[in-house]
Amino acid sequence: MTDTIALLGHPVAHSISPRFQQAALDALGVDARYEAWDVLPADLPAAMERLRGGSMRGANVTIPHKESVVRMADRPDALVERMGAANTIVQRDGLLHATNTDVIGILRSLEAAGVDVSGKQVVLLGAGGAARAVVVAMRRAGAVHLVIANRTPERAQAIARLGGDELATSIVPLDADTPALLDAVRRAALVINATSLGMSHGPDEHATPLPASAFQPGQAAFDLVYVPERTPFLTAAEAAGAQAVGGLAMLVHQGAESFRLWTGLEPQVDVMFAAARQALREREQA
Repeated sequence: MTDTIALLGHPVAHSISPRFQQAALDALGVDARYEAWDVLPADLPAAMERLRGGSMRGANVTIPHKESVVRMADRPDALVERMGAANTIVQRDGLLHATNTDVIGILRSLEAAGVDVSGKQVVLLGAGGAARAVVVAMRRAGAVHLVIANRTPERAQAIARLGGDELATSIVPLDADTPALLDAVRRAALVINATSLGMSHGPDEHATPLPASAFQPGQAAFDLVYVPERTPFLTAAEAAGAQAVGGLAMLVHQGAESFRLWTGLEPQVDVMFAAARQALREREQA
């Protein structure tokens, strides 16, 4: 019987995860199908029960369900309990184990790009769901100071706690004209965009949270937005001589870690990247 892996979200039609995950499964001859399930919040309990079936290997979880599935999983791991959000479910003997591979996706993306933040300052723009994984990742990577810029200080304060005692945090307004933010960016080894600014077909697809004048050579800029691959934020950073790291790397690397958990196999990451880029090209041409 062909096994199934699902993507739980609403909406999910735009996701390219089915393309690169299926490519990875096919490349290794794994008899499994990766399916996108568009699940309304009210239908999430039923979808989670469906995952317990013998032919289900597990699931990825995306917006708006990452927090809700934590309460529905049988075995949320320590990382999930700390973050309050899960993006991967693994089904073992009818029990649903929840974890979060976004942190590993961030760390492996930076490692592949040769970006080292150990002992350095990092600036995080935005304090939404994706920002939680950034805080934990920067703590694991050994950053000494994380400056969180957000329009709502309360949300920034909530995720700052994820830094624990090991990562000093401070909060500034998310405003490119604010001296405190500009000073923090000048001192940073890495600036991470966790806002939706610059996302294709979004309300602000041509916008960037920071202009080129905010960056300088020797820095790295990491955008969690992956459509387009070169966002306005990354274009601005590159114009100033900073290194650009695209969000597609995080998407693929977090997916590769989920793949390892579902299958026990090492995925061909180059195959995943190729399938992801092909899916993006087809979307642009449509």
